[in-house]
Amino acid sequence: MRAMGLTRRTFLATVTTTVAATMGVARAQYSERDDPGGVFQHGVASGDPTPTSVIIWTRVTVPGEPSEPIPVAWEVAIDENFTRLARTGIAYASPVHDYTVHVDVTGLTPGTTYFYRFSLPEGGAPAAPDISRTGRTITAPLDPQELRLAVTSCANMESGYFGAYSEIARKAENGEIDVALHLGDYFYEYASGRYVGKHGITRPTAPEWECVTLEDYRARYAHYRRDAELQWAHAALPWIVTWDDHECANDSWAASVDMDRRAGAMQAYLEWMPIRATTPSTGGHIYRSLAFGELAEVSMLDLRTYRSAPTRFKSQDPTRQMLGSEQFEWLSGRLSTSDARWKIIGNSVMMAPLNILGTPLTEYLGHGMGSLPLNPDQWDGYQAERTRLLELVARTPGCVFLTGDIHSEWATELRVEGRTVAPEFVCTSVSAPNVDDKLHLPAGNPTSRALAAYVRQVNPHVHHVELDSHGFMLVTLTSELVDARWFRVDDVETKGSPIRLAHEESWDGEQLV
Repeated sequence: MRAMGLTRRTFLATVTTTVAATMGVARAQYSERDDPGGVFQHGVASGDPTPTSVIIWTRVTVPGEPSEPIPVAWEVAIDENFTRLARTGIAYASPVHDYTVHVDVTGLTPGTTYFYRFSLPEGGAPAAPDISRTGRTITAPLDPQELRLAVTSCANMESGYFGAYSEIARKAENGEIDVALHLGDYFYEYASGRYVGKHGITRPTAPEWECVTLEDYRARYAHYRRDAELQWAHAALPWIVTWDDHECANDSWAASVDMDRRAGAMQAYLEWMPIRATTPSTGGHIYRSLAFGELAEVSMLDLRTYRSAPTRFKSQDPTRQMLGSEQFEWLSGRLSTSDARWKIIGNSVMMAPLNILGTPLTEYLGHGMGSLPLNPDQWDGYQAERTRLLELVARTPGCVFLTGDIHSEWATELRVEGRTVAPEFVCTSVSAPNVDDKLHLPAGNPTSRALAAYVRQVNPHVHHVELDSHGFMLVTLTSELVDARWFRVDDVETKGSPIRLAHEESWDGEQLV
């Protein structure tokens, strides 16, 4: 058939020629499994599952950047061989959206595993290279007895491999994980060489310069999505995502980040993520909630778009906001009306207070705060709004905060007037540098251990902290318990390094046990 002025056969011939001409460098860095080539070389993904729908995603690689939309066939089936089709259709890959394809597949059965794929249609069964890999996804169940969430954040290509993603994919395909939650910093916008591991650049990123334009961000996503481990994790299970700051710029609240840059970063994120949301740059929002029967409701926050600039010594100012008034009211409504046993709050920066030093020095420095916030970019920089939120949480049984950003493992109790009201479980980074990397010391070195011990000593609400490891967190929800387990990669700078269970904490609704 003719694709709006571009024949599929001509298109594929152009793709083959272009890929063959441009993949020489890539093949030096990737194995054949890493480098699928062809039309769908950025893989497939799914996300934001509801009981009867899910987003499926792909991208068409378009040499010469034709201006006409390209028709893309999609199929969703109950079996991997696609003999029992559930839904089919045609979508269009348009240059307006960087040739990405998002399909909100509706009319599905709750709690069901589906398989999906994309192809360039021309009658008959599709065949390589004009067919994507097969993706696997799951709709939300109506009455689950258990929900298993793989929680990740902070994946930096130049400082390590993505072994956490491979392990998540393996466990998902073995039926051990239902959904992935990504809590921000999906990539880093820095120029090549600025943010590396303890032994330098593990593998170079592209483009080499810092991302500042829409095309820069699109190119960075395209580069990351050629990674085999990331592709596998996206193809193995549905993702629920939110952004932090590095999808735009470090400390993206800063006045130096202009509106065009923000708008381009937001647009590229929504093009490349399997998300059901609209860009805040045009009045939309990405904060949203997804229900998993009466067991859990997952509310994903946007903690970058609406915040005031953090100031260490003005953190008690009641006018300063992290959520913004509209998002706060939305979250208040979700928490106060939800019938779910567990209200999961996807939170991109640390909620628990972290203090260093003691009185009286910090009373002087902090103008009566009592202690010095360790990182005002976290909720410590927004203490008045945090107090409002935790007071709401105190009236809402079953709240659980899941957090990323800080490149380390944490389990804390969140307290209001001395009473524990919720737990916070924090995943470490997939690969972004943490304490031992920055000190150029082995993981588990005496300095890191002493610092972790000191943090626990002066912050008695902290039950667990580990500062050196990379990996992911697996959170399992049942009606009685929230169980968090941290899996650590042995050596993030070695591809294929083993990953193993390292620590576990549980919340019974009243305390960490």
